[in-house]
Amino acid sequence: MRPTNLDMDALRSFMIGIEAGSFAQAADRLGRSTSAISAQLKKLEDQTGTALVRRSGRGLALTDGGEALLSYARRILSLNDEAVSAVQCPNLEGWVRLGVQEDFGETLLSHVLGRFARAHPKVRIEGRIGRNVELKEKIASGQLDLALAWDDGTATDAERIASLPLCWLGPAEEDPLWHASGGEPLPLAVLEAPCLLRTLACTHLDRAGIAWRIAFVSPSLAGLWAATSAGLGVALRTPFGCPSGVQVLETGQHNLPRLPSLGLSLLGSGTPDNEISTHLATIIRQALRNSLPEAWVSGS
Repeated sequence: MRPTNLDMDALRSFMIGIEAGSFAQAADRLGRSTSAISAQLKKLEDQTGTALVRRSGRGLALTDGGEALLSYARRILSLNDEAVSAVQCPNLEGWVRLGVQEDFGETLLSHVLGRFARAHPKVRIEGRIGRNVELKEKIASGQLDLALAWDDGTATDAERIASLPLCWLGPAEEDPLWHASGGEPLPLAVLEAPCLLRTLACTHLDRAGIAWRIAFVSPSLAGLWAATSAGLGVALRTPFGCPSGVQVLETGQHNLPRLPSLGLSLLGSGTPDNEISTHLATIIRQALRNSLPEAWVSGS
């Protein structure tokens, strides 16, 4: 049986259409007509022999086949873009300095560095895992070329690429050691100051009129997770990268204040025409699209 070769342009239109919520928006992004995008979707359905999307209210919903194809499409297009980048810039040389917020160090950094190193083996990468304040200071002083950091609204050369929900976290195996009806202040497990999420936790508790106390302070995220999983205190983070020893606490069930989302931004040093940084930033964006839920990624 002759193998079927999926159309790459059609795959990209399909992926962007789902991420954008409509193929009309995909047409705008790709500079094509809506009818052309629809024709590409029909081509994919003919090639795969199955329906990929169905109408759901005013938007689109994936069928089982569409859900499976979307997962493959992201991987195929990611590898395609990596190959093109490597071929187009085979002699890219130099070095780049990247900083990553602690929450993404273990889960995202290895994937990003691996992909970039395969595409550009002659480029030397200097990586740093750090806290928001440190990353912003090093970007401002020119010690980093790129940094992935929480968006506190103060950075000037920043591109928001995702928005992650904040949540209260407690031990996975048992109820937290605090209950609103007990009259005791809420014990908090926090990182050393200055810490954006520590400040947000205290601010939201104060606004809700909930008494709190600092029960555990850690210089690292690993220590924070250990204290939270042991039930020493409640932490405020995002769900991304949470270890198995902690769980998200329902705000209504535990009488905790509801929380907003927190932006995740890619900070640049402002150096113009830095081709190495441009290629690395593209890989970071793709890695986040592959690892975060669609609803969290900017532009989805």
